[in-house]
Amino acid sequence: MILYNITFTVNNEIEEDFVNWMKETHIPDIFATGLFIEHKFFRLLNSPDDHVTNYSVQFFAENTKKLIEYEGRFAHALRYETQARYGEKALAFRTLMESVH
Repeated sequence: MILYNITFTVNNEIEEDFVNWMKETHIPDIFATGLFIEHKFFRLLNSPDDHVTNYSVQFFAENTKKLIEYEGRFAHALRYETQARYGEKALAFRTLMESVH
């Protein structure tokens, strides 16, 4: 199993809108690609700055082939939507992890 993790640093002034948009629009749009089997949304409890909050969105794929397909077909447009909506007020970085058996 592959974990595609997106961590966002969100300015507190847009936090409520960001969380609502993620739950109602962005996460469902990513999951609707059909390339992930599960997803989770977390707020990090140890944000290093009082003016921002960190969030983690996790998408689970069966294998790297599914993730490569997501990256090739959908990722650019979906990333652009976030950047267009929030600009520098919601910065993201992505990590890939593989389950260890």
